[in-house]
Amino acid sequence: MEPDNHSDDCKQIFALLSEYLDAELNPESCEDIQAHLAGCPPCIEFLESLKRTVRLCHNCESAEAPAPLGPETREKLLAAYRKSLSRR
Repeated sequence: MEPDNHSDDCKQIFALLSEYLDAELNPESCEDIQAHLAGCPPCIEFLESLKRTVRLCHNCESAEAPAPLGPETREKLLAAYRKSLSRR
């Protein structure tokens, strides 16, 4: 494969890896991905990184939502936001 074609193939693989890991692709697509992975170390590295990220996310506890902002704080934030927009 030429480098440019390989790069395009990698982009397509990257776009499908989440669905691949979640077993949401048809068997033909899975076979195509597996064939590509067999000869592409950068895609294998990306896949392993994605797997680690998913594991880390599954191990995280959900944080409690912060309390809503009070009216005074909300107005200060809105004023600061409007001021930053006017400087553009």
